[in-house]
Amino acid sequence: MELSFTPEQILKLVGASAIEGNQKPQTIRDIASLDKAQPGDLSFLGNRKYRSQMPDSKASIILIPEDYEGRPLEEQAFIRVENPSHALGLVCEEIVRVLWPKPEPGVHPSAYIADSANVCSTAYIGPHVIIEDGAKIGRQAMIEGQAYVGRHAVIGEASHLMPRATVLDYCELGSRVRLHSGVVIGSEGFGYETIQGVHHKLPQIGKVVIEDDVEIGSNTAIDRARFSETRIGAGTKIDNLVQIAHNVTTGKHCILVAQAGIAGSTTLDDYVVLGGQVGVAGHIHIGKGSMVGAQSGLNGDIEAGSFVRGTPVLPFQLAHRIDILKQRLPDLFKRVEHLEEVVGKKPNE
Repeated sequence: MELSFTPEQILKLVGASAIEGNQKPQTIRDIASLDKAQPGDLSFLGNRKYRSQMPDSKASIILIPEDYEGRPLEEQAFIRVENPSHALGLVCEEIVRVLWPKPEPGVHPSAYIADSANVCSTAYIGPHVIIEDGAKIGRQAMIEGQAYVGRHAVIGEASHLMPRATVLDYCELGSRVRLHSGVVIGSEGFGYETIQGVHHKLPQIGKVVIEDDVEIGSNTAIDRARFSETRIGAGTKIDNLVQIAHNVTTGKHCILVAQAGIAGSTTLDDYVVLGGQVGVAGHIHIGKGSMVGAQSGLNGDIEAGSFVRGTPVLPFQLAHRIDILKQRLPDLFKRVEHLEEVVGKKPNE
């Protein structure tokens, strides 16, 4: 990947007005972390724990927070911004536009589109895409190679299905939804009744509704509802390898990190965060703004604003104290054994 950004271009992209230090730093050719950066690289200080790397960084330009007190090296320039990580993201957005330009509207000759499907003329349909009967593809949608859109499914305006993404029958995507490769929307919910030792399948006849501005990572599966709908709220961001079961509802702007699993009919209010590998039992409620630490197991309701972790979950600080005490258990057992020996001795011994 070859980049070429002048300092003036970077200033414009990040919305800053001035360069501090060297007023004519090198043209930026790459992006690197503080400790690995070389002259010609752009870097950033996005986390306080990396401040110790700043004095030795060789980056030509560094995006720094407004309250950083250090000074640039002789050949180096600083650009002060409110949020360096976000500012770097703005630069990377420009790189994305160069590396992955949006294709012109149209339908690849190898795509299959059913006669009753409704595909907007401004959409892009890539090679070997399949669009089934009654499906609707909105304005400026992008359906990349080998993606599948089922019968009567709806893909909203400017939504983007990456290669091999799947939206099954009757499911609905709002505007500006992004599905990464391997996502399955509308997979069959996992439902059985055991009668006389035999597991009888329960038909799953509902759908999945994805609201606007949702992004879903690779190989995540969101099951269609047993009846009614599974719903993902607007602005929610879902990582890779997440499982969301039938009739789950998430609020707006939730964050679900890799390998989290949510069992059926559970409700997440707005702005809930689930860390990696969190397991959530079915038919429970997670209050607004709650945060659940990685590898936690949640089997009951939690109130709005909770910060919990562990299995079963406990308030975060309490769980942290218990973990510290666990490390002292071997020494505690030794002391108890010693006391038992002392107490157990006869008076004349």
